[in-house]
Amino acid sequence: MSSDEKPDGRPAAPRSLAEALRARDDASLAALLRARPDLITPVPTDLTQLATRAGTRASVVRALERLDRFALQTAEALAVAGDPASYDELLGLMAGDDGDATVAAALPRAVATLREQALVWGGDDRLRLVRTARELLSPSPQHPSPTGLGPTVQEATAGMSPGRIQELVAAAGLPSTHDAVSAAAALTALFTDRERMAKLLGQAPAEAREVLSRLVWGPPYGQVTADPAAHLRWLLDRGLLLPTAPGTVVLPREVALHLRGGRAHRETEPVPPPVEPAGPTGTQQGSPQVVDATAAGQAYTALATVEELLKDWDEGGPAVLRAGGLSVRDLKRTAVALDVSEPVAAFWVELAYAAGLIASDGEADERYAATPAHDEWRERPAADRWADLAGAWLTATRTAGLVGGRDAKDRTLAALGPGLDRSVAPEVRRRVLALLAALPAGTSPDPESVLARLRWERPLRGPQQEDDLRSRLARWTLQEAELLGVTGRGALSSHGRALLGASEPHAAHDAARIQSPPDVPDTPGDKLPVHHRAAPAGAPAAGSVPPGPADPQARAAARAAAARLLAPLLPEPLDHVLLQADLTAVAPGPLQRPLADVLDVLADVESKGGATVYRFTPASVRRALDAGRSASDLHAFLAAHSRTPVPQPLAYLIDDVARRHGHLRVGAASAYVRCDDDAVLNEILADKRSTALRLRRLAPTVLAAQADPAALLEGLRALGYAPAAESAEGDVVITRADARRTPPRTPPEPVPEGPPVPDATLLAAAVRAIRAGDLASTAPRKTPGTPPAPGELPRTSPAETLATVQAAVLTGEALWIGYVNADGAASQRVIAPVRVEGGFVTAYDHTADEVRTYPLHRITGVAELADD
Repeated sequence: MSSDEKPDGRPAAPRSLAEALRARDDASLAALLRARPDLITPVPTDLTQLATRAGTRASVVRALERLDRFALQTAEALAVAGDPASYDELLGLMAGDDGDATVAAALPRAVATLREQALVWGGDDRLRLVRTARELLSPSPQHPSPTGLGPTVQEATAGMSPGRIQELVAAAGLPSTHDAVSAAAALTALFTDRERMAKLLGQAPAEAREVLSRLVWGPPYGQVTADPAAHLRWLLDRGLLLPTAPGTVVLPREVALHLRGGRAHRETEPVPPPVEPAGPTGTQQGSPQVVDATAAGQAYTALATVEELLKDWDEGGPAVLRAGGLSVRDLKRTAVALDVSEPVAAFWVELAYAAGLIASDGEADERYAATPAHDEWRERPAADRWADLAGAWLTATRTAGLVGGRDAKDRTLAALGPGLDRSVAPEVRRRVLALLAALPAGTSPDPESVLARLRWERPLRGPQQEDDLRSRLARWTLQEAELLGVTGRGALSSHGRALLGASEPHAAHDAARIQSPPDVPDTPGDKLPVHHRAAPAGAPAAGSVPPGPADPQARAAARAAAARLLAPLLPEPLDHVLLQADLTAVAPGPLQRPLADVLDVLADVESKGGATVYRFTPASVRRALDAGRSASDLHAFLAAHSRTPVPQPLAYLIDDVARRHGHLRVGAASAYVRCDDDAVLNEILADKRSTALRLRRLAPTVLAAQADPAALLEGLRALGYAPAAESAEGDVVITRADARRTPPRTPPEPVPEGPPVPDATLLAAAVRAIRAGDLASTAPRKTPGTPPAPGELPRTSPAETLATVQAAVLTGEALWIGYVNADGAASQRVIAPVRVEGGFVTAYDHTADEVRTYPLHRITGVAELADD
């Protein structure tokens, strides 16, 4: 009979968390490491170390914070139950004396989740909460239990004198006992007996019952005076209130549970609140086609806004603050340029930064500018450009909604500045979209029901806050998804669903698992009852948020699928405009890139929307001429790209500006003005407005100025002339603005929340290494003399080590060795020696599952494995 079996052949109950983990299969261990990735950093050497790490405070706190509300309530109930507790006792605490079918149906899933997370271990007859979790969730005066329960009678009477305890026993109508421990046990038995307790409380004064009703749901502590009233004295004399400190009393846990009808919580929430639709479905406003069309319109607007931002910063954007980020003034200016509010402008700026389209140039006078990636991005199809923006938004940890707020040091958080990363942001965004995806197509959710669902999946520990971070992130996600065109009229679009990629099936599976417990048939070969089984290894824990496709190829495939669905919904770029007699041109849709670039130089944008209106002015035409275009070029361009004839006023405007353009030449002397027509120079000198330029005649056709050429150009243009700059060789200088680009920059990396979730390859390798290390540390050994303590390496002399290894080569037996590598790290291994020569032993290492060679001088000792 094996040591881990009972006499009847059934598996023995585990005596520790390490033994419970040892009884798991590889799939269950992999599920634990996937759910709690901090346990795998670094990989534990064996299952004992894994169990120890799973019980550390930091790891347990992280695991508790990722439980859904019902699983957390189950853990809280176990913390106030006996240690160990039976499944029936736990069910009584959760469902109460009257029972609750919904709670009873959901409890197996909650227990399975706690087992999978290694927060609970043991069979259904001996459920144990790990010690650290019990310490965190158990009630104490400093940290009240979320259940509102106080200490037990045994705990509350621990410091009470034996005489006083005997007085309580007598006042409660119980026979006296021999010691304080048995007296406390007698009171406990009374308070947990429903019949006797009801009879005792039936004798209580009405005022006493009122006091108990105020304390029953917590907090269980109250204040009393040195001379309490009669109804309080009645409660104190019978132990229904017990003193904990001078002037302070507490309601014992057993009394509170009786008054609550056995419930540990006032309200249990076994089923997550549903995400309710915002309005009736099936209407034209909520049809999937309308949603997709609306979202596509928003996507087009998003692209136009980002392009406008990049165009505004094309020649160099605002300066970088010394502490990093944009100044409030620059953000306001950007908001005015984009015609949006400042919070929305911050969102677009952060989105362009997350997509790698803008960055700081790193110069001494550091400024923001477009990156080289922007030039490649703007040449791609519109749907692909949108997919890049939406994908960057979905995975970014930078949170634009925080801009304008305060950090921990009461400093203002600036756009593009530090302090905007929130690791939980991608998880919340993806979960919100997954909840929208679970609704019927075309249905928009009620925002408050989305927030309620998120609070159920990740309940806040401690005092509830109305405006917690996750709720704010969820609200911002709904707003930003609408701005970006992921949703339309509040409902998730078809291309938004595709953007979620591989996470959508997981989200549906997760919702199904939360709403109903797994239906697993019980078979004679099962080691554990259905309450005892962990969730399937590949399924996310209840309330968990699917991480989405982690593989870059999978993310790229999701973006490509979203772009394919969006492309037919976006308007095709046009190659024409409509010229009008009032010196305007109307673009009835998006324009092709070359046409849009030329019009941006030749005309000023007057209004935007479904159709863009451009206005031609003398300044805009001169700008095109300064860029190297001739009047004939402009006439030909407009004739080729207008569906209407070129209006005569526009032709006259171009010819008039071109006739005067370059008639005056400005060069560097400090500066000079040259003109073949001396009458024009006489006119300039006679104009009083030119006094500030301090002009004087050097020759009949040349004027000199003490202003620099740029100031002279601006001054003459202000006088109504159209001068052109001249080079040192006498040629006209083309003043096309040069685009400013940063050196190559990579988009900001998201800041992960804790260790990353390991992939399947790493999980398999980690489980194999833990199993092998556990084999090495637990294998029965033949050790001469005193065996080493657990965790210590075997110690033998070099001669004994060599002789034992050489004998193992001949017999083919496996050995247990202690080994110290070149870095000084010690480990235990199980090896099967194959060859010994030259001071090295070549052996098959069961721990690494491969053949390795070890220097003999690094082996601390050896031991033969027992025959078993």
